[in-house]
Amino acid sequence: MRIFTQEIIVAPQHIDIQNRVSNLCYVQWMQDLAINHSTVQGWGVERYDAEGHGWVVRQHTITYKRPALAGDVITAATWVAELASRQSLRRYLFWRAADRSVLAEAATVWIYIDMATGRPSRLPASLQSAFEVVEDDKEVLQFLQG
Repeated sequence: MRIFTQEIIVAPQHIDIQNRVSNLCYVQWMQDLAINHSTVQGWGVERYDAEGHGWVVRQHTITYKRPALAGDVITAATWVAELASRQSLRRYLFWRAADRSVLAEAATVWIYIDMATGRPSRLPASLQSAFEVVEDDKEVLQFLQG
C-alpha cells in the first residue's frame, strides 16, 4: 500500500483549552499512522523487535492549516516520500471528511537504528522493498479529492 489512510474521530480527550485538537494529538496520530502503515506492509512492532532494529524520530514538522473540532471526522494519510540507506522521510496529510478542508500537513524524518546500540543501521533489503516511495504529491491529492 503506497498511501495508507485511516479515519480519526475527534473525541473530547483530543481537545485542548482552545477547543480545538491539541498539537500533541497530531504527533501521536503521526506515530500511530506510521506504525499502522508499517504493520500493513509486514513490518509490525514484533518484527522489528525480533530483528533487533527499529525507528526513532529525528525531526517532526507540522503546518497547521485549520483547526479540527470535537466530533470532526478526519481522514489521515501517510506515505514514504524518501527512503535512504539509514533513514526515511514520511509525510502526512490530515483533512476533514465533511468538507475536505486540509487541517494539517506534516513530515517526520525517521532514523533506523540498532536497538542494542542505539546507533543508525542500514535498512535491510526486505524492509526497503516493503515500501514504495511516493515522490509526487499529486497522487496524494487524488485521495483528498475523492
